[in-house]
Amino acid sequence: KGMYEPIHGSAPDIAGKDLANPLATILSVAMMLRYTLNQPALAERVERAVSRVLDSGLRTGDIFTEGTKKVGTKQMGEAVVNALS
Repeated sequence: KGMYEPIHGSAPDIAGKDLANPLATILSVAMMLRYTLNQPALAERVERAVSRVLDSGLRTGDIFTEGTKKVGTKQMGEAVVNALS
């Protein structure tokens, strides 16, 4: 048994504003798949999807740098889902 939780808190000041970075939560799912559900292949799929999205240049505001494309929570999450395909 395990608990997987990104340590960024609930951030009530940005709730509902499409500003949060969902990648830590998504990668927590990969940890759950690997360490609790014994599904390393699925964990690797999730990790690769996140890597592909970052390699494509998408960034939420907290990790945005010049030369990358700034997106919101929803678009970042959708990009990871699409990268899983």
